[in-house]
Amino acid sequence: MKEVILWTGAGQIGMAIARRIGFGKKIMVGDKNLDNSEAIAKIMKEAGFDVEPVETDISSRESIINLIAEGQKYGEITALINAAGVSPSQAPIEMILKVDLYGTAVLLEEVGKVIAPGGVGVTISSQSGHRMPPLGVEMDEQLATTPTEDLLSLEVLRPENIKDTLHAYQMAKRCNVKRVMYESIRWGERDARLNSISPGIIVTPLALDEFNGPRGDFYKNMFAKCPAGRPGTADEVANVAELLMMPQGAFITGSDFLIDGGATASYFYGPLKRAE
Repeated sequence: MKEVILWTGAGQIGMAIARRIGFGKKIMVGDKNLDNSEAIAKIMKEAGFDVEPVETDISSRESIINLIAEGQKYGEITALINAAGVSPSQAPIEMILKVDLYGTAVLLEEVGKVIAPGGVGVTISSQSGHRMPPLGVEMDEQLATTPTEDLLSLEVLRPENIKDTLHAYQMAKRCNVKRVMYESIRWGERDARLNSISPGIIVTPLALDEFNGPRGDFYKNMFAKCPAGRPGTADEVANVAELLMMPQGAFITGSDFLIDGGATASYFYGPLKRAE
């Protein structure tokens, strides 16, 4: 039997993280598109990793439970890499809320029930959640603690109260961060840790969709006017994930790490101010 890593979202960021922590372990890569899972599993296998593709839709609790069960065939679940999600240019409001918000909440909940002692999890959020105005203590607590099956019934998340797909995405990512704080308490009861990472513009196929979408000029302007002056790479996100998921990060849980080349700082206090 091996230690098992569950990895959702068969993309560049998830792969970069899996390559850092996946040696000698069984890696289950779940994606709604099985072709994506199989393609990225092939790349990983050819680099010496033990990877199994699984069709997984994180907006479905049943599908998440199936991924967990497939992983448990090989051993204990010791790590979660959640890099699944859809962007504002890829999906309508309802799908963004169902996948990025509800799906992430269910995934953290279900994996938290089975994570092995000493286990770790990282979920990929976004800088977008940091660019919203404060929601207030009461609303933050609702996003953090509302039972998962009731989340999408919250007044603030009703589609008629969501302006557009960007607003939906920002709400989802704010919820991700709050949910990680909440679930880290439950994971801690199993002697496990959970954190989130909020990347800025990272060059991936999803980001390229954004560059070529209706908000492409905005995104190009964002990385041009942030202190780093460029978009980031998946490996730069993996640098932080590796710290969080290895013993060096043993005192870090319930936290969110903003990795955006200073774009959020520029948005509030620099040349990107009021650009959105």
